[in-house]
Amino acid sequence: MSAKWERDSDASKGTLTFTIDVDTIKKGLDEAFVETRKKITVPGFRKGRVPRQIFNQMYGEESLYQDALNKVLPDAYSAAVEETKIQPVAQPEINIKSMEKGQPWTLTATVDVMPEVKLGDYKGMEVPEQDTTVSDDDVNAELEKKRQQQAELVLKEDKPAENGDTVVIDYEGSVDGEKFDGGSADNYSLELGSGSFIPGFEDQLVGHKSGDDVDVKVTFPEDYHAKNLAGKDAIFKVKVHEIKEKQLPELDDDFAKDVDEDVDTLDELKDKTKKQLQEDKDNQAKATIEDAAIEKAVANAEIQDIPQSMLDDDTNRQMQQYLAGMQQQGISPQMYFQITGTKEEDLKKQFANDAEQRVKTNLVLEAIVDDAKLEASDDEMKKEVADLAKQYGMKEDAVEKALSKDMLAHDIKIKKAVDLVADSAKQVASDDKKSDK
Repeated sequence: MSAKWERDSDASKGTLTFTIDVDTIKKGLDEAFVETRKKITVPGFRKGRVPRQIFNQMYGEESLYQDALNKVLPDAYSAAVEETKIQPVAQPEINIKSMEKGQPWTLTATVDVMPEVKLGDYKGMEVPEQDTTVSDDDVNAELEKKRQQQAELVLKEDKPAENGDTVVIDYEGSVDGEKFDGGSADNYSLELGSGSFIPGFEDQLVGHKSGDDVDVKVTFPEDYHAKNLAGKDAIFKVKVHEIKEKQLPELDDDFAKDVDEDVDTLDELKDKTKKQLQEDKDNQAKATIEDAAIEKAVANAEIQDIPQSMLDDDTNRQMQQYLAGMQQQGISPQMYFQITGTKEEDLKKQFANDAEQRVKTNLVLEAIVDDAKLEASDDEMKKEVADLAKQYGMKEDAVEKALSKDMLAHDIKIKKAVDLVADSAKQVASDDKKSDK
């Protein structure tokens, strides 16, 4: 067998020409004949017992060529790819050049290949300085959030509603005198100032008391998800049944124990909150530095044109992962599109927008793995399996069955490439911060 690779003017596509030798063809024809004669009936012979010579006289050996090719093509194509050392990124388009009897068969494959990457600088990238300071104000703000979460709703007697209060209401909406789907509810609890209703709705309930009837006049936003209501004026007839105000707990030791059973005092809760905020800020800073450094490394690299097939594969993969995440939350794809008022094509366009940058990033990280000669040790792969098992609540042997060693090693090496770029990055203060010093 021989193979030749010719790159097209489009650097990410080319033609692979290869031959299949006579001995391989013969084996393919023999296998194809054994399967074919089981399906045919020839007078004078039991079904499946017709001799090869008789079959060839009646149907011609050429009738077996397509089945024989289907049997030998996968191995022949793989051998040609290995011989020419190309890296296909999609299924090839196969064409037959010649299939003459008694001669090697010659085929061509139009192939999208992995774009070549010429790395630029990827170490010591300058990135914006990250402030990871946790102040007392940050801690107090977090405690106030916890305090709000622990608030009790208490009936407000003979007092008007204010922002922050929760009103229990009946409402019925209409546009041009006609009711519409989803425009009415009974005994609905609405926190005023939450912004959960159409702009202007909640504001018009401020100042009213229990028992009041209110005509709320609003205009649906132009980009409202229900197209038949977008931009329309509406009137909601609202009945205010109850008004409840938040009663906040005191910031004391009892409060601390209520929100966290592992602490006994407010001071302990403050210390624990500060440590958690610090960890969150550190992680956020690390992620920001990683993104900025890798973005610069990608910008510094020279990358050949990316095949459309790679962009399509990335888009489809991102879509499937996203919809699978929705499915885990009990939301089917059909339900998701109904809720959001979108179609599959809309979601596809959304992920397609960033496909090129994602693919470029992966290509650059792969190139860094090779350039820095990064490897994954057995101990690192064992730890990765243990971490994944813990993360997904699986047994380690189930993880090992689901992921091959090559996949595990690949993921570890990519993570090392990310760490290499991020850990070597240099944080630089912005001009504004420099002037403050």
